[in-house]
Amino acid sequence: MSGRFNHQLIGKPGSRALLDTPALVIDLDAFEANLAAMQALARQRGFALRPHAKTHKCASIGRLQLEAGAIGLCCAKLGEAEALAAAGLDRLLLTSPITGAAKVGRLMALHGKLQDLAVVVDDPDNVAELAAATAGRDRKLRLLIDVDVGTHRFGVASVEEGLALAAAIGNAPGLELIGVQGYAGHTQAIKAYAERRAASHAALAILGNVRDALVAAGHACPIVTGSGTGTHDLDHEPGLMTDLQVGSYIFQDVIYDGIEQTPDGAKRFRPSLFVLARVVSRRHGAFATIDAGSKSFSMDGPMPVLVDGPTPGSTYGRFGDEFGKLDLTGAARPVALGELTTWMVPHCDPTLNLFDHYHCVRGDELVAIWPIEARGRAD
Repeated sequence: MSGRFNHQLIGKPGSRALLDTPALVIDLDAFEANLAAMQALARQRGFALRPHAKTHKCASIGRLQLEAGAIGLCCAKLGEAEALAAAGLDRLLLTSPITGAAKVGRLMALHGKLQDLAVVVDDPDNVAELAAATAGRDRKLRLLIDVDVGTHRFGVASVEEGLALAAAIGNAPGLELIGVQGYAGHTQAIKAYAERRAASHAALAILGNVRDALVAAGHACPIVTGSGTGTHDLDHEPGLMTDLQVGSYIFQDVIYDGIEQTPDGAKRFRPSLFVLARVVSRRHGAFATIDAGSKSFSMDGPMPVLVDGPTPGSTYGRFGDEFGKLDLTGAARPVALGELTTWMVPHCDPTLNLFDHYHCVRGDELVAIWPIEARGRAD
C-alpha cells in the first residue's frame, strides 16, 4: 500500500480503525520503548550500537536511532545505503562486500558524498578492485575484514586468510583497515537462551582469534562489530565487541518474540510492527478471507500471529498472493464483513519490504506516515 489513501486520516481521533488495508502499522509507544530499552542497555554495559537498517529501510527510523545515541547504521546492500544517504543520513557501514565494476563505481560515488562510510571485504581480488578505484584519491576508503564465524555466507575462513587480506589492504594507499566484522546469523533465533549463548560465544571466539592475530601483526583494529537482536543480551560478555548490529529489536516480530530474550525468560522488547487487514468475504462458517496475502506478509518463516480481531488466537492460512485465511474455529460471534484484524508480522525485514510506507499510530490515532525509502533496494 502506498499510504496515499490514508494521509487524510492523520491527526483524526479513531483514525487507526479507519485505515485502508492492508496497512503496515507501527505502534509508536512500543517502538519508542524498544528504542530506549536497547540504548539504555548499551550505556549500562559499555558497548555501542550500530543498528542494522535492513530491518526498517527507513530514514525516519534511522534518524531516530542516531539521535538516541547509535554511533552509525548498517546497510546490507549498496542500494539501501544510497537511499538513506539521499535522505540525509551518514555514518553508514556496508556489511556485505561490494564487487564488480558497476557497484564499485557506485560505492566510490557514495564515498564522495558521505563523511563516514565503511565497507567489509573478504577476498583479495575485491581488495584489488577497491585499491584500483581509490588510487589517487584524497580520502581513503575504510575497510573491515569480514570473518566467517559459522554462518558461511561471507568472511575469511582462517587467521591466515585474515592476515593476508590485511597485508593487501596495508599495501594499498587508498585503503585503510579499521577493524573486523563477524555476524553469527545462525545463532540469532536459537530459542533456548543457554544454547544460544554457547553458540554465539563459540562464534565470537573465532572472531577474537582473527582480531588478536591482526593486532599482533601490527594492524590497527579499533572496531569489532557484529551480533544482532537475538544475541544482544550476551555478546558483551567476552569483552570483544565494540558495537552491536542489532536490528529487529525495534519491531520484535514473531521470530524474536518466540525466543528466550533474557536468562529468566523476560521479554525486553514489545511487538510494535503489525499488518492491519480487513475481512472481505465470510461465505464459509469455518473461516473468513482477509485482504492480506503473501504480498503483505513474508512467507520465509512462521505465519503471522493474530493479536486483535474477532477470534483472538486464531491462525493465519495462506490463500494466495492477495488474500489470507482467518480461521474461525471457536469464534464467539459471527465475523463482520469489513472487520479489522491486526497481525504481528512473522519476519519483519522482508515483510516491510512489501510496503511503501509505515502508518505510525499512537493509541487509536494515526499520527504520521513514514516512507520506506530503501524498500525494494536489493541492488
